[in-house]
This record gives sequence, C-alpha cells and structure tokens, in this order.
Amino acid sequence: MHYEVEQKFPVRDLAELEARLIALGARLDAPIEQRDCYWAHPCRDFAQTDEALRIRQIGTRCLVTYKGPKIDGTTKTRREIELPLSESPEGVAQWTELLEALGFQSVAEVRKLRQPAHLTWQDAEVEIALDRVAQVGTFVEFELTADTEGLEAAKSRILSLAAALGLVAAERRSYLELLLTGGPP
Repeated sequence: MHYEVEQKFPVRDLAELEARLIALGARLDAPIEQRDCYWAHPCRDFAQTDEALRIRQIGTRCLVTYKGPKIDGTTKTRREIELPLSESPEGVAQWTELLEALGFQSVAEVRKLRQPAHLTWQDAEVEIALDRVAQVGTFVEFELTADTEGLEAAKSRILSLAAALGLVAAERRSYLELLLTGGPP
C-alpha cells in the first residue's frame, strides 16, 4: 500500500520562500493551473470519514483521486489512489455524468495556481508545491510517497525540511475544508 506523506503551511510571501528553496537546490517547473472538483458519496459522509474523491484537471490532463483518512496527528499522511482519465474535453463530462448517475453530488471546486518544485533532501526527492488557492490563500506543500515501512522516514524528512525553512503552524485541513470554512484563521 502506498501513502502520500504531506505537510502544508500557510505562507505570506511565496517569492521569498521560493528564493530560499532555490538556495537549498530546489528545481522549479513551470506553473500550472489546477481545477479540483470534489464529490460527496451518496451513502457515507466523507467529512466524517476524513476521505475525499476528486477529479483534477490540469489543462487537458485529468485524474481521479481517492484520498483515505489521515493516519497520524502531525502530517497529512493518508492512502492515495490516483488514476488517469481520458485527455479529451469529454472525459470530465463523462465522469461527471457517471458519478451523478451513481448518486454522487458535486461539493465544491478548488482552483489554484501551483508552482511545482523538487528538492533532494536527506537522500529523498521531495515534491514541493507553492500554491495560490482562490478564495483560500497562499501555501507551500511538501510531499513524499512511501510504503508502510518508509512512513516514519518520510515524515521525518518533511518535518526536517519544514524546520530548516523556519515553517511552523502546519495546516492539516485540505484546501476543500479551508474553502468550505472560509479559509485559514
């Protein structure tokens, strides 16, 4: 089983943080726009079970993602299953039609401009996202993928990177939760 080990922090000045990441050796990719449509299950409350189902659009690329409940109290470590969808304009419309036919309901849409970056930290390739999230704010996310045996090492690496950058007050709520509750405090 594979897990997404993630930690997210609100950031006031993304440009300043970007400069610090580059000084550590981070490599930046081109910014991308993402549109995430979240869905409510017809028979269970994902807010109660701490799960999520989304369809993400990145240009013509589309992915369907299931996120399981968080499994620790420090990071946002959870099981994640992500599958590619058709890269045609009809792909999302067809999946929307299928989900609605099965009784799923659209909850909300999260839109963000993401600046992806990668940094080798403690012998691991950390995925970094500098995010500008509409109606929510600006954040940085650190992410590693790990199997069960590698969970603790992945958490430790992410916590170490955050500490090296002076980041405190991690945000465990998802962008969807922040959007639905009016953003960070």
